[in-house]
Amino acid sequence: MEEQALILDAVHGDLDAFNRLVLAYQQMAFNVAVRLMADDDLAEDITQTAFISAYRNLGGFRGGSFKAWLMRIVTNACYDELRRVKRHPTTALEPVDEESDEEMDSPTWLADIAPSPEEAFEQAELEHAIQHCLDNLPEDFKAIVVLVDLQGFDYSEVAQVVKRPLGTIKSRLARGRIKLQECLRQFWELLPAKFRLEDKSL
Repeated sequence: MEEQALILDAVHGDLDAFNRLVLAYQQMAFNVAVRLMADDDLAEDITQTAFISAYRNLGGFRGGSFKAWLMRIVTNACYDELRRVKRHPTTALEPVDEESDEEMDSPTWLADIAPSPEEAFEQAELEHAIQHCLDNLPEDFKAIVVLVDLQGFDYSEVAQVVKRPLGTIKSRLARGRIKLQECLRQFWELLPAKFRLEDKSL
C-alpha cells in the first residue's frame, strides 16, 4: 500500500482510497479503543466515529505519521466518551469469551501467549486481570502503556498521539508498568504460576 498516495487521493475526495486506509488501520484502532474502554461495543462505535472524523478532517493532516494522527483521533474519542459517562472500571475477574488481543509483546510479563486448548482458561484469567489493572491506570498512563506495550508504537509516535514530550512518555510508561505490576499482585493466587511476577521484575 502506497500510503501517501492513498492519503492524497482521499484528501481529494476519493472514498475508495480512504476505505483502503480504513482497512489498513481499523484493527489497530479497534484494539486501542477496546483497551481504553474495556467494552467491545463502545470500542466499535468509537472506532467508526473516529474514522468518520478522520475523513472529515483529512484536510488538516499535515504530514508525518498518519498512524499517529489517526490514533490521536481514536484516543481523544475514547477520552471524550470516558469523561461523558464518567465510566468506572470493573472489579470483576471472570473468564471472557472474546478472543484476546495478540499485540502484547513488552514487557515480558505482559506477553501474549498463543494458548493451547488446555491453557485457554488460564489465558482468559490473565487477559481479564490485565484489562482490570489497565482500567485502574490514569488516562494518560493507560494510553501510553496500551500504545507502547500492546500496539508496539515507538516513543516518538506515542509523543505525537498524546502530545507529550519524549521524557514524559518514558516516565509515564515506567510508572504505568509499575502500577500494573502492583495491581496484578492482587490476583497472585488467581493467576497461573507462570504469569506471577517476581519481586525483582518490572
